[in-house]
Amino acid sequence: MSDIKRREFITLLGGAAAAWPLAARAQQPDRIRRIGVLNPFAENDPQVQANITAFRQALQKLGWTDGRNVRIDYRWGGADPGRIRAQAKELVGLNPDVILVSSALALQPLLQETRSIPVVFVQIADPVGAGLVASLAHPGGNLTGFTVAEYATFGKLLEVLKEVAPNVTSVAVIFNPDQIPQAGMLRAIEAAAPSFRVQVTAAGARDATELERAIDQFAREPNGGLIVLPNPVTDGNRGLIIAMAARHRLPAAYAFRHSVADGGLVSYGIDLADQFRQAASYVDRILKGEKPSELPVQAPVKFELVINLRTAKALGLDVPWILQQRADEVIE
Repeated sequence: MSDIKRREFITLLGGAAAAWPLAARAQQPDRIRRIGVLNPFAENDPQVQANITAFRQALQKLGWTDGRNVRIDYRWGGADPGRIRAQAKELVGLNPDVILVSSALALQPLLQETRSIPVVFVQIADPVGAGLVASLAHPGGNLTGFTVAEYATFGKLLEVLKEVAPNVTSVAVIFNPDQIPQAGMLRAIEAAAPSFRVQVTAAGARDATELERAIDQFAREPNGGLIVLPNPVTDGNRGLIIAMAARHRLPAAYAFRHSVADGGLVSYGIDLADQFRQAASYVDRILKGEKPSELPVQAPVKFELVINLRTAKALGLDVPWILQQRADEVIE
């Protein structure tokens, strides 16, 4: 080989060798991103699993697959405040890129642990009224997400209860005093009560024992009914509440469809699984570099009215035909 050809070969070889690390780096996959999910409900609840499935499927459509380019760490609270606090701390310690959190019972302790990790919330009522964000358009800080309703919307639960059970004159509002937004929901129902000539009793409950005691005590009132505010305690114990309402013949209104599907009388509220699907879009945008403070909090645009005619019949109620026509779903 001539000197000229030898120099050309060495130059070519050196250039190729220099390119190998670049090519190798180009073929390396991006780092696996990390999503934390703090859920204060029981892991084995079918509705909770349906919500999480909706979230994962929506993420996958956006290009994020658990175990491939993203890792999802789940923590379940079972409506136990102490356990939720511990799991919030543990999840923050994993330093995820973003955290999805459900309900104020989990959001409150999570915000005590971090004001820097981006947080997307779902199942929060009136976050502005609760002091969680500065405004819907500009939430500020590390927080954004999706609301279930403004406080005033919960007065609608009293309206639909009276439409289904017009003889109700006394209503116990079952709520969790440990969740900040619950007080705002209660005030909205109390404000609506005079229009429907109904007396409202606040019935706080932090666990199944307190739920049972509150309903048993209220059941002594004549012409009574229940409004069950959404929170991990009432949702996790919905079977107990539905059974007690049936036993005491108390018409009851709920915030979500799954309570009516399980035997409750009537509900008025959003499609929860759809909210988890929407949350995936915000998680995606944050993973791609957007800040939660720049993503407006979104309020629902559609509410569903669901009526269980079997339960109505068992309670001796004749649901007006016009109300059945208005309902998004009638369970027979």
